[in-house]
Amino acid sequence: QVQLVESGGGSVQPGESLTLSCEVSGFTLDRRAIGWFRQVPGKEREGVASIGKRKRIYAESVEDRFTISRDNAKNTFYLQMNSLMPEDAATYTCAVDRDQAVYTDDLYLNPFVYDYWGQGTQVTVSS
Repeated sequence: QVQLVESGGGSVQPGESLTLSCEVSGFTLDRRAIGWFRQVPGKEREGVASIGKRKRIYAESVEDRFTISRDNAKNTFYLQMNSLMPEDAATYTCAVDRDQAVYTDDLYLNPFVYDYWGQGTQVTVSS
């Protein structure tokens, strides 16, 4: 059974940092594409960061503040979030591409690429 379990969410003040983790079980990450998405009520899910076939891709709103990374030995990947702003508050969900299809880099922020999803972890940013 494939499971993706996020952790590391919480409530912080603007300017602070959080690191989200996504632990994968029942499935080996290998070089599969991975991504982080976020969603707030009433809005569409937004791709935040991904590692596709060639490079890391970030949404413009988080570039230079967020960093996605992976540790295949631990079958886990991460999202380091620095300089958090109130508009970063959302439910963050991790995702993995099972089928390893090849897309152009920008498409790895699109949810349709991904087959396995976590349940989400809440991030709140307020003063």
